[in-house]
Amino acid sequence: MVALLVIGILFLVAGLSLRYWINRRKFYRLGPLGAEGFSSYKSSVFIKFIERIGKWIAYALIIYGLLSIGTYYWEKRNPEKQKVQKVK
Repeated sequence: MVALLVIGILFLVAGLSLRYWINRRKFYRLGPLGAEGFSSYKSSVFIKFIERIGKWIAYALIIYGLLSIGTYYWEKRNPEKQKVQKVK
């Protein structure tokens, strides 16, 4: 049961840090006029595609982490299920 809490926290931290890292890279790529600077069109398309996939992975990690933490607290508050597990 404690494993759910640990896994939830790890996935939540991983997802938030991935989002932070992607947004930080995008921020430092901005030029003085607010336009993103890339060395070529190919790198622009590739980097934006990878960052989009990374953001979806980060969202999935955050949602899974929150669901794991929620499941941990839901099982902690449900004493009937804990009694059934102790009897077996």
